Amino acid sequence: MTATPQSIDSNYQRDWPAYFDAVHDKPPRETLLKALDFFDAETPGDSRLNRTACDLACGEGRDTRELLRRGWRSIAVDSSPLGLSYTMNSLANSRRSDVTPLTLRLEDVPTVLSHVAGLDLVNASFALPFCDPGHFASVWQWIVKSLRPGGRFAGQLFGDRDDWASVRPASHHTRAAVEALLAPFTIEHFEEADKPGGDALGGIKHHHIFHIVARRNDGPPKT
Repeated sequence: MTATPQSIDSNYQRDWPAYFDAVHDKPPRETLLKALDFFDAETPGDSRLNRTACDLACGEGRDTRELLRRGWRSIAVDSSPLGLSYTMNSLANSRRSDVTPLTLRLEDVPTVLSHVAGLDLVNASFALPFCDPGHFASVWQWIVKSLRPGGRFAGQLFGDRDDWASVRPASHHTRAAVEALLAPFTIEHFEEADKPGGDALGGIKHHHIFHIVARRNDGPPKT
């Protein structure tokens, strides 16, 4: 039996303050950790201190904190001022200058951050499925173009067998569609989770999620 979708409405929004409270002490996402480990394996040592990431929908800051702990700078983007306040208040004063906080919807990133290029990492932990589907293509194109060759994407996409696909089907992807999106990349980690389980707010649902770390290929991205 398919579980009833939980904690999401027809506009694909949830109770974000409750979500931030529920996850504020959780560890960084595994996809981020894998991406950072790939970077460290390439050039171990102090060279990593000059790296810059964009943490899309940074939420309460669990991934931004890890980026700073590993010596990175971060552009921390979230549509929620509350989420950004969680992030900034959780940082030591000495590290706050390494974060550029931006209250910004995902849908507006390609326009507002059109000048951003040469990023080492775009981190989008469970963020992109919540982008309005009419803007997803432009956001994804921005991600590809903003990364330097050898830069990485880390994050998740929701699959077409997820319970929430019945709420907003256009925000979910088949495996073939995900692989097509990743054509400009070399895939370094790809895990497809297709199983029942809980969510952060205690709901029960069937999850179909693609966990991704991918390295942008050399040469200009295709348009």
